[in-house]
Amino acid sequence: MSRNCKAIAAVCAAFLLACMTALILRASYPRPYRSAVEASGVPPSLAYAVMKAESNFREDAVSRAGAVGVMQIKPSTAEYICRKRGIPYCAERLTDGEYNAALGCMYLAYLLERFSDERTAVCAYNAGEGTVKSWLARPACSQDGRTLSDIPFPETRAYEKKVENFRKIYEILY
Repeated sequence: MSRNCKAIAAVCAAFLLACMTALILRASYPRPYRSAVEASGVPPSLAYAVMKAESNFREDAVSRAGAVGVMQIKPSTAEYICRKRGIPYCAERLTDGEYNAALGCMYLAYLLERFSDERTAVCAYNAGEGTVKSWLARPACSQDGRTLSDIPFPETRAYEKKVENFRKIYEILY
């Protein structure tokens, strides 16, 4: 085999490997519930990163704290968002992926409006709005009262980093 043929074969093999890797990664980072995500106004890469971090897209996921579904939304939070948006609340549908994604994205959109910083909103999705407000009031956690310079809960710190990493992967893949 000539040197040119070997080079072409190597380039083709590298291209095929890259394509296979992208296909495998896309299977691990899906984009379900697109209509709910797109209707929410939340950046899709962020919505999918939250779903992946919260439940890895498991519709039947239930946390120790009682959060339910793909976006791990608590029934009380779901009911609050429904009331705020003037839509019917149906507790039985919280394990329906499309419904859960819609409510979770509405809640995430609400937090993005409440907090000027996206990272802070993601922390509020995990730790709760009231908890994050109390952190923002502490100079050790926030110098400006709007953004977090320190996240006191290790779980929330790890969660925020995980969402950030998943979001980067979604942005690269899609």
